[in-house]
Amino acid sequence: MKKLALLPMVLCFFMLLSSMVSAESNSPHNWGFKKAKNGVPAEAGKMYDDMITEYGAIYKGDTTKKDIYLTFDNGYENGYTEKVLNVLKKQQVPAAFFVTGHYLNSAPDLVKRMVKEGHIVGNHSWHHPDMTRITADKIRQELEMVKEKTEQLTGQKTMNYLRPPRGVFSETTMAVSKEEGYLHIFWSLAFKDWEVDKQKGAQNSYNEVIKQIHPGAILLLHTVSKDNADALDSIITDLKKQGYTFKSLDDLMIQQQLPDPMLY
Repeated sequence: MKKLALLPMVLCFFMLLSSMVSAESNSPHNWGFKKAKNGVPAEAGKMYDDMITEYGAIYKGDTTKKDIYLTFDNGYENGYTEKVLNVLKKQQVPAAFFVTGHYLNSAPDLVKRMVKEGHIVGNHSWHHPDMTRITADKIRQELEMVKEKTEQLTGQKTMNYLRPPRGVFSETTMAVSKEEGYLHIFWSLAFKDWEVDKQKGAQNSYNEVIKQIHPGAILLLHTVSKDNADALDSIITDLKKQGYTFKSLDDLMIQQQLPDPMLY
């Protein structure tokens, strides 16, 4: 009888423990790292490095090779993406554009052009939510809506890369996204470029990139920035002079022998 009396207490304990583990796995993190300086690569620290390894995410490439990866976040169109695409075409540089539902609806011709000119269109979620605050089913819905709309517009049938909205993520959001066939793409070079009313001129954008550049860097830029659009040609030209080669995220996945996310 005593054993039976203890049973509810044991069950409660394990339910509480399970709840605690679940809450811990969905604890929000804001992506951050020690910035690169003098060519020394950025470092995210052991905790993030361990999560990156566990969930097959990426924030930088091989730091022994002067390959770099240009990525843009496209939450909404501010009139500068066409110029960015013109520069990329002129310089013959590949890039990845992470788009939202708003962007797909408001700038379909630009998305079509991205794919037509050989760039990667990645997932930035439909509504740009904090995904640590929504359910797993809602995360899946956010991702699927972007994928379906992109395919309707461009014919692109696969979407392998995800950039978490606002840079907020958790072990749960990474696990759910991985189950849906996505690799989290973080970054190792960024600066505060998204405030459209606080642009500081093309030279500032140029300086920020050049001082943080390092082998294997994944650059995050926002296309809403006039400074970025105005500086991009000079940035690419001078980085090429420094011996850097611009590669695509697909090249990085092959180089690091990462698993094909569609096999998850």
